[in-house]
Amino acid sequence: MRFASPLTGIPAGFVAVSLVWGGPELGGPVRPLALLSLVFSGAMFGFFFAWVCSTMWGLDATDPNVAIAAMQAMNASVRNWVFAPFFFGTPVLLALTAAVAMKVGARMTAVHLGVACLLYVLGAMLPTFTFNVTLNEALAVVETPLEPAAAKEAWRNYSGAWQFWNIVRTIFAGAVFALVGWGLIDLGALLAEKVARKRSAMRGPGSQ
Repeated sequence: MRFASPLTGIPAGFVAVSLVWGGPELGGPVRPLALLSLVFSGAMFGFFFAWVCSTMWGLDATDPNVAIAAMQAMNASVRNWVFAPFFFGTPVLLALTAAVAMKVGARMTAVHLGVACLLYVLGAMLPTFTFNVTLNEALAVVETPLEPAAAKEAWRNYSGAWQFWNIVRTIFAGAVFALVGWGLIDLGALLAEKVARKRSAMRGPGSQ
C-alpha cells in the first residue's frame, strides 16, 4: 500500500531548501536549532554510553592501581573546552529551541524539547554533580601505588557506585536524545505541511 505525500510533485531541491532555510513562515531558526539540539544531545548520550559499555569494563579488568591512576587522569582531562560546551550547553540549547518552536507554532516539538531539557537537568546533570563528581573527588586524593588488597578495595568501592550512577544518567540521556529526535519528526511533518501549502498557493487555485 502506498501513501500519498503532501510533497508529491514538489521539486526535492525546493523542499530541502525550504525545510532548512525557509523564511519565518516556515519556522525561521527552529530548524537549525533543532538539528543542533540533536547533535548535542546525541553527543552526551554517546559520551555516557561509552563509559557503560567499554571504558569501565576495561578498567575493571586491569590492575586496580592502574585503573585508579587511569581514572584519575581521565577525570582531570575531561574538564576541557571541548566537553564543557556540550555538557553545559545542551540544556540551554534545548530550552532555547523549545521556546523558539513554541513561538512559531510547533507546539509538540516544543513539548518534546522542553521535557528533554528537564530530563537532562534532573537525570544527567544532577547525578553527575551529586554522585559521580563526588566519587571522582574522593578518588583524586588516593595516592598510588597502594598495596594490592587496598587498591582492589578502593577501586571496587569506587567503580560499583560510579557505574550505577553513570547507567542512570545514560538512560536519561538516551531518553533525551529520543525525545529530540521525536520532536524533529513532528517538526518535519509540520514544516512539510507548510511547504505543501505554500507550493499550492504559488501554483494558484486553478492549478492541478
